[in-house]
Amino acid sequence: MKKSDKSPLGWISGEDSAEKQGVLSQPCEVNQKNVSDTELLDAYSRAVVAVVDAVGPAIVSISLGKESRKSGFDPAGAASGFVITPDGYLLTNNHVISGAKIIEASFLDGKRLSATLVGNDLSTDMAVVRVDASGLPYATMGDSSEIHVGQLVIAMGNPFGFQSTVSTGVISALGRTLRSQEGRLIENIIQHTAPLNPGNSGGPLLDSRGRVVGINTAIIVMAQGIGFAIPSNTAKWVVSELLTKGRVRRSYLGIVGYRRLLDRRIVRFFKLGKDYGVEVASVDPEGPARRAGVRVSDIIIKLNKQEVASVDEMFRILSEWPVGQPLTLTVIRGKGRMDLEAVPSEAK
Repeated sequence: MKKSDKSPLGWISGEDSAEKQGVLSQPCEVNQKNVSDTELLDAYSRAVVAVVDAVGPAIVSISLGKESRKSGFDPAGAASGFVITPDGYLLTNNHVISGAKIIEASFLDGKRLSATLVGNDLSTDMAVVRVDASGLPYATMGDSSEIHVGQLVIAMGNPFGFQSTVSTGVISALGRTLRSQEGRLIENIIQHTAPLNPGNSGGPLLDSRGRVVGINTAIIVMAQGIGFAIPSNTAKWVVSELLTKGRVRRSYLGIVGYRRLLDRRIVRFFKLGKDYGVEVASVDPEGPARRAGVRVSDIIIKLNKQEVASVDEMFRILSEWPVGQPLTLTVIRGKGRMDLEAVPSEAK
């Protein structure tokens, strides 16, 4: 997948001249005959228009359906996606294509192409599909670690089937958490105010230079001005895993647990920084945790020297831990503390 830090909107760069940015060097009266419509727009509008012009051709409407005797395609829903490589790889949400028998991608120029599923990841609600085409316009993936609260963002997609719809807003919060449809926690979710509607799922969230900083994934029904997007850095990692390995590998211990408040005496005696641990409710009899000696009622307080106060924190550490590499679990058993070494297997 091609990656570039170069903006598709080079004229926005601070290195460009004022003339290229449409900024007048001295006060004067506007001559309506000599000034173009673009130059009459303010800086905010120029930025949005330029992003839409540059990235719009890479946005697709993803239609889902089943086989029909009459037309060959019986539509059952539609959502959004965008091209990430010129040779036909598209990124969207997993819940968009889940269970679809037929997938079609419609482009801005009216072209419709059949698409096939390359891979999906339920835990981050991401999916990669591909169309048989080359030389396609594609969106540039940005660095979501560089975005800031209050920054302008632009959402593009196809809400309610209305193709090439654009909305704008600002990043209202970073580091949110959102549960996927299978119940796992997605970390560092972007919260923003660009209006979203059903059908926006899978569309890109862009910065003012036209780089993808997030993938719109959810809205809160009945709420106003609250949308969520998966960070582009998370998406890039998932795409890399899917294209190189065909799946996203995550470490698995085989434990079911719940958050447990620790006795203050235990916290003080062991000099813990958190008041909670994870009490083991059940252990997979064939899982890595059982082989390591973990028992029901053990309270896990650390994974590889990192304190954990919830199952979600354990998920976060395991999602980044290499499969097959030994991991130390620090547990409280009775009145004592012990370290157990487990070798995580791949989550199924």
